[in-house]
Amino acid sequence: QVQFVESGGGLVQPGGSLRLSCAASGFIFDIYAMGWYRQAPGNQRELVASISSDGTTHYTNSVQGRFTISRVNAKNTMTLHMNNLKPEDTAVYYCNTQYEPWAWGQGTQVTVSS
Repeated sequence: QVQFVESGGGLVQPGGSLRLSCAASGFIFDIYAMGWYRQAPGNQRELVASISSDGTTHYTNSVQGRFTISRVNAKNTMTLHMNNLKPEDTAVYYCNTQYEPWAWGQGTQVTVSS
């Protein structure tokens, strides 16, 4: 059974930082490109960062230079370091495979507000 468990969200002031963690199970993690997604109220879920099985990364323009995605294949885990957070980063953040995502986990709420 494929499962994703996200953690690390919270309330942070603009300009602050957070580190999100993802624990994946139920599939062969190290052969899949993975991604961090987010969904803000009233918006569709969007892919904000991705990392291939060999560590190549891509970011959507709005987070480029502020977010860093990484993975540890031996531990089936993935991390998203978020710096210089902005109010528009407020959303529920999810991890999943980059292509043909499986069932979604519960996500972790990130709120950026003063």
